[in-house]
Amino acid sequence: MDQFLQMGANTALSSTKGNVTVSYEISTSIDISLTAFLLTDSDKVQGDSGIIFYNQPTSPSGVAALIPSEKVGHTNVHRLNFDMSKVPAGITKIAITLTEDNSTGFSNVKNLKAEICTDKSIVQLIPSSFTNENGIVVLELYLRNGQTKVKSIWRGFDSGLEGLCKNYGVETESDEQQKLSEPKTIQKNIPKGPDLTVTAPENKNSQNTLSSLNLEKVKGKVNLDKGQKPVIMDKTPEITATVTWDTGTDYDIYALVYTKDGRQIDVAMFGAEGTPPLSSFGNGAVEHMGDVRGSSSQSTKTEVIKIRFNDDILAVVPVVYSAQSNGTGSFYRYKVSMSIDNHNGTSVTIVANNANNNDTIYSCVPGILHNRPDGVIISPLELYSTPDSESRPKLRMGSSNMVEVMMDQGPENDFKKV
Repeated sequence: MDQFLQMGANTALSSTKGNVTVSYEISTSIDISLTAFLLTDSDKVQGDSGIIFYNQPTSPSGVAALIPSEKVGHTNVHRLNFDMSKVPAGITKIAITLTEDNSTGFSNVKNLKAEICTDKSIVQLIPSSFTNENGIVVLELYLRNGQTKVKSIWRGFDSGLEGLCKNYGVETESDEQQKLSEPKTIQKNIPKGPDLTVTAPENKNSQNTLSSLNLEKVKGKVNLDKGQKPVIMDKTPEITATVTWDTGTDYDIYALVYTKDGRQIDVAMFGAEGTPPLSSFGNGAVEHMGDVRGSSSQSTKTEVIKIRFNDDILAVVPVVYSAQSNGTGSFYRYKVSMSIDNHNGTSVTIVANNANNNDTIYSCVPGILHNRPDGVIISPLELYSTPDSESRPKLRMGSSNMVEVMMDQGPENDFKKV
């Protein structure tokens, strides 16, 4: 018989073994990750084995194992198996958390559910209501008097993974002392998510440090999917971003450029409200190579952005766009992909694998290119606009000191509108 657990309540489980399942309605505007923290009596992790997430899905002791998320009908399902008989010394509880990595907040998550299943029972945890929170502590598993117990928490954080890490004694920072929030495996076995390496404290008063994002500098042809770990490629004098799609509709590509002084420059062959057309920026630093119309007889279409990074450019975000009167078609149906090529033996391709057949989604951001001294970081994002929105994305400098993309927050395109 199912048991229902209200926020703040706790109950004993029938077994030390079981699984935690979190599910919610699929939406292109949200991107949720599950992370577990193995905690001491002081609610702190002990070291790098104390975080269970994409890049480290199992604990050495076997107390917890994260299963890859799956789609079941119109629902996304995350699952974590646990065996509390294998709790390592010094650990007294496991906190199960969620983060919403598109910064839209959990108020936009529909039909959010969580439950604990053991061999003899199911405990359903009734969620709280949320507003702008993008991080949640869902529940805690713990041992008490020889029993495995669960407590329903549903406590929200406005600072996502960073807030959760700080709450559990972990501080995120990059190689250059810049904090980096989770971007949330590619064919070369690069693991999903950031390399969340935790360094044990040097003394009892210091906090654990979530160290730098250790990126592999890739060579050759690489494929990335949404949610996978970013990669870094050699920075050459000229890099191209090429968008390819099957014939049958007319897409346009444009680029959003974020500069060192905090400006956003839109390089597009068509304008938007208050933003005139601009085919080139910075004396050719970012340049659109011309519009390819859908009337071409070729079976596939391409458009190209040339990028010649300089010290004034922090990031470039290519955007794929097709307005309603532009010959609409879903990004999935027309097999949209973007390839980043440094013309020195390395190309990184991001395919719109997570798109659906909705013909009223007009904008897609496959990924973002960050300009760094040691190369170009390519992060797969695969973000989509809300249905019927023809507004451009907006860039901002996030709390992690990395450029972030906010869909539908920019001006409305004035090209090929109805």
